[in-house]
Amino acid sequence: MENRILLSHGGGGEETQKLIKNLFFKYFSNPILEKMEDAAVLNTNSKIAFTTDSFTISPIFFKGGDIGKLSIAGTVNDIAMMGAKPRFLSCSFIIEEGFPFEDLEKIVKSMSEEMKKTEVKIVTGDTKVVPKGSVDKIFINTTGIGEIIYDGISASNLEEGDIILVSGSIGDHGACIMAQREDIEMESEISSDCASLWPLVKDLINSGVKIKAMRDPTRGGLSAVLNEWANQSKIGIEIEEEKIPIKDEVQGLCELLGLEAYTLANEGKLVLVVPKGEEEKALDIMLKSPLGKDSQIIGKVISDYKGKVILKSSYGTRRIMEPPAGELLPRIC
Repeated sequence: MENRILLSHGGGGEETQKLIKNLFFKYFSNPILEKMEDAAVLNTNSKIAFTTDSFTISPIFFKGGDIGKLSIAGTVNDIAMMGAKPRFLSCSFIIEEGFPFEDLEKIVKSMSEEMKKTEVKIVTGDTKVVPKGSVDKIFINTTGIGEIIYDGISASNLEEGDIILVSGSIGDHGACIMAQREDIEMESEISSDCASLWPLVKDLINSGVKIKAMRDPTRGGLSAVLNEWANQSKIGIEIEEEKIPIKDEVQGLCELLGLEAYTLANEGKLVLVVPKGEEEKALDIMLKSPLGKDSQIIGKVISDYKGKVILKSSYGTRRIMEPPAGELLPRIC
């Protein structure tokens, strides 16, 4: 095997076959993938969730993960947020000519390790190699299919009195990428929270908690999720500002750069809405999970301020949590 990726590795011939069998099968092997058909034949008798995503993050290796781990966790999380058990993935690589084989193997190995956490399988895929300069190192596209275990989750479900929870500190991924990309040194190093959330979602479903809405706050962060919900359900949302969990190092970076942590991305947290009376049960389940050990009840759905998200301070003052505008940080995922 060459120590760098060549154009011939994407040409469909002998070199492509070696790349597939010696690298991808080494880490992704399963009976469906090994058939090497033009399309995977899948058996499922359930209602399914279906999603696709592309990953172009820069840098491709970051504190807490890499583009490979992110591509698996990101797609698994999109499926899980619909109450679906992740089952199958497709994966396509677009690789720049000259990309180090060692780095590609690190990425593929990371994907394999992340898949084991949810038992999801890559069952079909594609590899393209483009001339040097045509793409920045490597881009990955993943498409996911999951079986709906808990039906009816929707951004349109929110009603007055519903309670909103978050599974941990916000803004971690966005702050990590920003600090690393701009070489900002903090007293405590910021790490991405990149993680697959299905184990936490499964615990919530198995507990019998009624889930009304659920979302992972990726691009646009907590603000984007809450503002979308307020508009979709035509209600108001009131958030207790002091209840929003934010790590000191993330808050420090935000103060340094004049940002709000609630607009920065996460890749391993979820925002949850449950009916009033279910919040303590939900919180207890979340706190018991390694993925939710810093969970908090942060707010509620209100009848006033329809279509708006209101931040209430510890002094009782209120201000609008504005939706994100523009592209704060491109290539965050």
